Amino acid sequence: MTRDQRGPAPPRVGWYGDDFTGATDTLAEVSRAGLRSLLFLGVPTPQQLSRAGALDAIGIAGAARAMPPAEMQDELDAVGRFMAGRGVRVLHYKCCSTFDSAPHVGNIAAAIQALRRHMPNPLVPIVGGQPSIGRYCSFAQLFARAGGAPAIHRIDRHPVMRAHPVTPMHEADLRLHLAAQGLREIRSVPHTDYPRLRRPADAPVLEDWIDGVVESADGPLLLDLIDDEQLPVIGRLIWRAAACLPLLAVGPSSVQQALARAMPGGRAAAVDAPLAPASGPVLVVAGSLSPVTAQQIAACRRYARQPLSVQRLLSDPGYAAAQSREAVAALVQGRNVLVHTDRPEQAPSAAHTAATARATAQLAAAIVQGSAQAGRRLGRVGIAGGDTSSQATLALGLWGLAFRCVLAPGVTVSVARSDDPRIDGMELMLKGGQMGGDLLFDELAQGLA
Repeated sequence: MTRDQRGPAPPRVGWYGDDFTGATDTLAEVSRAGLRSLLFLGVPTPQQLSRAGALDAIGIAGAARAMPPAEMQDELDAVGRFMAGRGVRVLHYKCCSTFDSAPHVGNIAAAIQALRRHMPNPLVPIVGGQPSIGRYCSFAQLFARAGGAPAIHRIDRHPVMRAHPVTPMHEADLRLHLAAQGLREIRSVPHTDYPRLRRPADAPVLEDWIDGVVESADGPLLLDLIDDEQLPVIGRLIWRAAACLPLLAVGPSSVQQALARAMPGGRAAAVDAPLAPASGPVLVVAGSLSPVTAQQIAACRRYARQPLSVQRLLSDPGYAAAQSREAVAALVQGRNVLVHTDRPEQAPSAAHTAATARATAQLAAAIVQGSAQAGRRLGRVGIAGGDTSSQATLALGLWGLAFRCVLAPGVTVSVARSDDPRIDGMELMLKGGQMGGDLLFDELAQGLA
């Protein structure tokens, strides 16, 4: 019986992104590895799977990063059942590269507990670090760059992450950080233990080392990552373990980078065409409070800026409608528009941050829909802010995202999949607060071609 007679092969990998911006970053990695992939915005229906066609990698974008543990358990149990039912060998729980999480929200230990029920392998690799975006894990200590600046900071001294409004990072040792969330007995493999893989003669030593790790590991295993040279080592370890039993892996998009470098049977990497200049006006909505996004707003020159009063946005229903009309009027005239929230004088509470993200996302959807109704269908939109991006994709009524290109490290431009013809096919950039250089918004409009 041929493969066509048996039906399509199951996806090699699956992933769940704990927020939408991170999920699109992972979409970029698997797509560039040459895998047919699609990111669904929730567990897909049979009709959506049929429309997607054959897939080598299947992703689900969620919002677990902003959920309490009980809500995470409900969401992720459904994800785990779906992925196991599709025959996925490696299920990747994609968390933020800064691992910002807490016992009460975005609890990574709770995510592991929920998903591990469906992936029977006793080994749970946790990859710390993603060098491609300035994230490094050395002897279990996490370090990160802030925006495009060259300086590297220990995560508990990071100028942004130590003061994150919802999940501030006060511990750099990922073993202790995750143990505080309920993940006990974490073994750690320092990068100094990894065999070198520089010559063909190194392969047997590496294979023996991997066999030893796989045979002795039982439970969570934190893997250092400080250099791209270590990615194939980590990838081979994960694939070897997954060949025995389906496996749960945890970490940023470096998990997929590692898998791609060591993919069994190999696959030619895809080359994404650079982003062309926009053919019409571009809308950017920034709900992020990050200093990196603030600098991007200050640096852009190709947009009409439209600042928002968060206080009025949350308290005055007429204010949002007026702001939408103002933005639509400018877009219809062919001007790029940047709508951005103001910065509060005091650090906002988690509830205030969540409410702001919802309101800003609803405003973004209203502008897109209002522009289409006024005869100007938008072909390219950018959303800045992890929570705002997650809420905006839901408000826009999308069911999936396909890969278009990488605009900057950690910043992906996707193609929207929607049942609404006014939105289906729209190019959508979702950007986390820490990602991108100063000129990112201008580059979204003018392209990189």
